Amino acid sequence: MADRIEVQRTIAAPPADVFAVLCDPQGHIAIDATGMLQDADGDVVTASGDSFVVHMDREALNDFPMGKYDVTVSITDYEKDRLIAWTILGKIEPPIGHVYGYRLESDGDATLVTSFYDWSDIHQKWRDAGIFPVISEAALRGTLGILDRTVRRGYPRG
Repeated sequence: MADRIEVQRTIAAPPADVFAVLCDPQGHIAIDATGMLQDADGDVVTASGDSFVVHMDREALNDFPMGKYDVTVSITDYEKDRLIAWTILGKIEPPIGHVYGYRLESDGDATLVTSFYDWSDIHQKWRDAGIFPVISEAALRGTLGILDRTVRRGYPRG
């Protein structure tokens, strides 16, 4: 599909360990390969409809002069230890409509993690702007590498 990127990586940990990072707002900050996610406020998500705030710095991408701003991560799909997906809500109108997420599949003692970024349902205003994909395949792959390292180091540490 031309409006979707998917990348995969096997992580030597059970799905529950990987999922714990993906449900924690601070986990998103810990694994971000773009450098845009600076900090987060909110509780660990446990269901579709949950949300948290991420403090962003667009200067990390050096593509648009947006500087620092906040977005709300709104969970659209949630299946414990199997799937988490979200859309981004902010001050921009109309809302963009792109979706990020992870699918987890048990693979023996490991987890096959699929990271996806889907902009197939973005508002026509943003499609016409020609700015998608905002995040590259390389950034998704980098985030999976950081997720692997983060899980192996025992995130979250108490």
